[in-house]
Amino acid sequence: MRIIAKLFAVITGLCLSMLAYAAYYYDAPGPLSEPKAVLFKRGMGFEAIVDKMADEGVIRHPLLFKVMAVAVGDARKFKAGEYDFSATITPKLVMDMIAEGRVVVHKVTLPEGFSVREVVELLAKEPLLEGDVPQGIEEGSLLPETYHFTYGDSRAEVIGRMQNGMRQTMNELWSKRAPDLPFTKPEQAATLASIVEKETGVASERGRVAAVFINRLRLGMPLQSDPTVAYGIEKQLGKPMERSLTLSDLRSATEYNTYVIPALPPAPIANFGRAALEAVLNPPQTKELYFVATGTGGHNFATTLAEHNANVAAYRAKLKQR
Repeated sequence: MRIIAKLFAVITGLCLSMLAYAAYYYDAPGPLSEPKAVLFKRGMGFEAIVDKMADEGVIRHPLLFKVMAVAVGDARKFKAGEYDFSATITPKLVMDMIAEGRVVVHKVTLPEGFSVREVVELLAKEPLLEGDVPQGIEEGSLLPETYHFTYGDSRAEVIGRMQNGMRQTMNELWSKRAPDLPFTKPEQAATLASIVEKETGVASERGRVAAVFINRLRLGMPLQSDPTVAYGIEKQLGKPMERSLTLSDLRSATEYNTYVIPALPPAPIANFGRAALEAVLNPPQTKELYFVATGTGGHNFATTLAEHNANVAAYRAKLKQR
């Protein structure tokens, strides 16, 4: 009986020691000496995730970690993904992070004025996105903005959010448009907004550029926008232009050449931002019909052809000085 009692006491002592160590281990600093991101690929189960954390130096004693995760009910909640573990993170915090799916959030920014081709290239370079970009995306249907995603999100999902953003923006701003605009459809507003977006990168100029084009449309004047000509040529070539526009290009008969057609082209030439659309739908009241680059950023605007010709001469003189 004494032997049994002693054995029981030893076993009890060992169990209490193990429980005490487990309690210490649960909240003790982990082995990571510096922050580390670890990716658990889709399909990895609980045990594979724990084993990889041990291999990456995030935790000690993977078997004890597994036992404790089961004991606290977190084992079935573990989610694959990319996690950013801080230095000396405790097993408890590790369990909480993975059970709650607190994955790393990445972002991709669609710049204003990007074409669909450029958006496809942008998303193709994001290694944590999956799948191909859908075919048949309409130009001007994607809202330039910063979008967040996590490992395993698809490129199609990101494109869908860009399209939803543009639809919501158009619906909101179209209902607040100024009266008597020289177009009657949201699609036409989208086309003009894309031209404004490509014509200037100066935020303070968007309204004046939009007003020039709207004044021209009201008078039946061609828009004479170089970006529309370039877009039409690139559409024919199926690739970007690798040269400057020529006089011959400005006279070429394409449906996007606004030097030839006295109207809007048939569709947008780029993806435009909210500010460009606001400028088109609520332009300032001006009589300006012309603008030309200053050569130092921005544009000079003019009401008469004589004023415009003087601005053009000044621009050319500045180019010669260079």
